[in-house]
Amino acid sequence: MFKPPALYIETKIRCDLDTLWSYTQDPALHEQWDLRFTSITYLTKSSTEATQKFTYATKIGFGLAVEGVGESVATKSTGSGENISVLKFWSDSLLSLIKVGSGYWKYVVQPDGIRFFTGYDYTTRWGFFGKWIDRMFFRPLIRTATAISFDALKNWIERGIHPKQAYRAKLTVLIATLALSLVWIYHGLVSKILFPQNGEIALFQASHLFVGEEALVVRLIGVGEILFGLLLLFWQRKALHIVNMLALGFLGFSALISNPTVATYPFNPVTFNFALIVLSLVAIVNMHNLPKARNCITRPRP
Repeated sequence: MFKPPALYIETKIRCDLDTLWSYTQDPALHEQWDLRFTSITYLTKSSTEATQKFTYATKIGFGLAVEGVGESVATKSTGSGENISVLKFWSDSLLSLIKVGSGYWKYVVQPDGIRFFTGYDYTTRWGFFGKWIDRMFFRPLIRTATAISFDALKNWIERGIHPKQAYRAKLTVLIATLALSLVWIYHGLVSKILFPQNGEIALFQASHLFVGEEALVVRLIGVGEILFGLLLLFWQRKALHIVNMLALGFLGFSALISNPTVATYPFNPVTFNFALIVLSLVAIVNMHNLPKARNCITRPRP
């Protein structure tokens, strides 16, 4: 069976080594920016030469959490040498897809900041099913979560944006965009493709545009609305929300001009479109300096 590649994430952070070392080696700070962990607890070392053992937990909802154990060895150079933290981790929890794994963090000091990257891999449990889940869903998810976390760390150090604030803003944008996307897809699919005879075709017939081709035009518009909904969902950009606001404003204004009494209807196009425009405004306001996976390198270097 095809073995997925080991995970590799890289970013560059404008700070000194001491600062980045603190944010990544102090568990109280680490757990604030790393989406992969809900809590990290260092255990007392038996001696100064012993490896640092720690426990970790990740909440997965419904009161459940995946727990595991790890140990690390960190080497920090006082000069321009290699700065690295090597770790291995494992979990005995049957809820954990990851059985055992290992990885490293590396800090390369450069004149304009620190080149910070990680590489790690793991083996899974649950047999063939676990390998399939890992390849199709879990590995892409954990790679994205790691990259977003690295960018959140970068924004925290460079811009002072706390990860909790950044993740809350990102969730707000996601919820607003998801709601808008579902509205566009629903109206394109249901109102214009599946049931256009329930009003959409009649509107075009009353306009005397596209005489004889009203049904085809309505369905084409429905396809366009579905595609726009998918674009909103998978290509979240400020420009798309501006287009959404302009389109909804035009449609609401057109409905009001053609039939002023429509504003008196319950859940009418004017108030409905206004609510959707506000959702786009909420998304735009929260889009500033969001942590993004695409801001990091997520492929192995040659």
